Amino acid sequence: MTVAMEKPEKTETVERAAPPVASARRISRRTVLAAILVVWLVLFAVLRGKQTLTLAAADLTDLHRWFNDVNDSIGANRNSNPLFLYFFNEIRLVIDNLVTFVQELVSQPSGDRPVPQIGWLGVVGLTGYVSWAVGNWRVALLAVAGFTFLGLQGLWQESMDTLSLTLSAVFVALLFAIPLGVWAGLSDRVNKIVTPFLDFMQTMPTFVYLAPLTLFFLIGPASATIATLIYAAPPAIRITAHAIRSVPETTVEAAGSMGATRRQALLKVLLPMSKRTVVMGVNQTIMAALAMVTIAALIDAPGLGKTVVQALQSLDVGTAFNAGLAIVVMAIVLDRVTTAASGRAEAARRSKSPFLKWRRHLLVGGGVAAAVLAYLSHTYMWAAEFPGEGSTGSTIAKAADAVTTWAQDNLSGLTNAFRDAITNGLLNPFQTLLTDSPWWLVGAALIGVGTVLGGRRAGVTTAVCVGLLVGTGVWSDGMTTLASTAVATVLVMLLGVVLGVWMGRSMLVDRLLRPTLDAAQVMPPFVYLVPFLALFGATRFTAIVAAVVYAAPVAIKIIADGVRAVPQTTVEAATSAGCNTWQIITKVQLPMSRSALTLATNQGLIYVLSMVVVGGLVGAGALGYDVVAGFSQGQLYGKGLAAGLAIVLLGVMFDRITQAAARRTIA
Repeated sequence: MTVAMEKPEKTETVERAAPPVASARRISRRTVLAAILVVWLVLFAVLRGKQTLTLAAADLTDLHRWFNDVNDSIGANRNSNPLFLYFFNEIRLVIDNLVTFVQELVSQPSGDRPVPQIGWLGVVGLTGYVSWAVGNWRVALLAVAGFTFLGLQGLWQESMDTLSLTLSAVFVALLFAIPLGVWAGLSDRVNKIVTPFLDFMQTMPTFVYLAPLTLFFLIGPASATIATLIYAAPPAIRITAHAIRSVPETTVEAAGSMGATRRQALLKVLLPMSKRTVVMGVNQTIMAALAMVTIAALIDAPGLGKTVVQALQSLDVGTAFNAGLAIVVMAIVLDRVTTAASGRAEAARRSKSPFLKWRRHLLVGGGVAAAVLAYLSHTYMWAAEFPGEGSTGSTIAKAADAVTTWAQDNLSGLTNAFRDAITNGLLNPFQTLLTDSPWWLVGAALIGVGTVLGGRRAGVTTAVCVGLLVGTGVWSDGMTTLASTAVATVLVMLLGVVLGVWMGRSMLVDRLLRPTLDAAQVMPPFVYLVPFLALFGATRFTAIVAAVVYAAPVAIKIIADGVRAVPQTTVEAATSAGCNTWQIITKVQLPMSRSALTLATNQGLIYVLSMVVVGGLVGAGALGYDVVAGFSQGQLYGKGLAAGLAIVLLGVMFDRITQAAARRTIA
């Protein structure tokens, strides 16, 4: 009897002891991280400046020279090696012919003609008709106004070149992406095989695709298009697979029970019910393609991107702003048209309205009108060449230059103080810690942090990435990029938590801010550099601020959704217990949104890394500069290729650590 009475007491003791054990485990992880930092700082003070693997801008390692030799060898044997003669050269020829065909159709002179086959009036008419056919009259009006504005800016041909490359890349990408996405949606095995590759491709910054492709396809529109279609295909594959898998299993089984074959079930059930989501995937592919086409100007892709790159390199803010505005306009038009198309697909599937019959008749009439405009633009010079000299663009450029001058004259004290505070208080100390520590010390610290946050597999991945980073020969530049990325990510998360919590707690704020955040995610990375170049000049801080603004929208939305997902009953219970607003946020909503915070950190890091690298065009230096220099200076090609590899390794390391941390947080 005594024993029987003692058992509950022991059980109660164990149960009461459980929470402190869990708390101790949580504290121990923080303690280990703190210990790693303390040991790092102590050893840094003792070993500062030793074994840093610093490499001067013009110096090359054996690996860089080997890359240069490979590039020279490929160039010398490009027209004799069977692999190039019958594979790479043929692919390049097919893509080149496709791009040339589309360019001659809408942008470049065709044959003996001084103008393209379809001039500006025909392009505007066809754009309006297609927008109306797949969307509605509001979208059509927006498309017509947007494309007309491109001509008024004096950038009609550049805009059509960008559109040509984008459409060519999207067309080829979808030829492969949608069937592969359907296959992955139907087969678990294919989905498991494809998913890691898609994760890897979407992790890599846009810069990374350029250097390797120029090795096989040379510099020019063909390489730019191939790089664009490779970069743009993953969203379509992933979203198409998700769409197929989202169709209710009962619907498929019902079709099978009625005698439908697998082919009939796919064509009559799965694809029609997935149409809206698949069109959303096309939207994401178009947006990714437009972003990549502008960056592909670094490998001689024609269009608006080349105008922006040349203006950024010469610090011509007015011209860069005008061309950047044209990219934004095109992005908005393409986004709204494809978004409306997805809505139209859903409405057409559900609607039985008799108005659809009249709409078909109107579409026929609109098609005839668009064909007449295309004929006029093919036949008459006034309808082929955009009238005027782009005075609107000149006015915009002059206004941007005037605003830049005013900002530099009147806001320099404020902007310089802000820049110096972040640079001297946060960026310089962290960069010094990374670049002046021995490489093995930094590597050990990164491996330790990766293991603590993400577990053993993340630690192993980090160790492999660190070893390969050392092998690239650009360790010091990699650490500089890492410092800028880390600082920008901290700022992104601070901004994300503040605005995300605000949006998550208030539907009104969410409705006001979300459209702006959605629009910000549409804009290509280049566009973000222009206004901050005017404010802060060509410095690494410009790239950091642009990266924060570029990455913040996705982090803010993820955090807002995470905060909103916290059960309202939990919040009400905390309120009834006497908690104030600050306590509810810090003690309830944020702790219960840990998985969303970790995911936001993951996405923020990837977006920031991509933008920090692009910032090499405006003085950010480090790996971004190495890649750009590799395109412009033949002797630095090998170093640029190694820098691209280093960017990939940083992206993989960031992604694996944060994803593993997110999984552990959810678990």
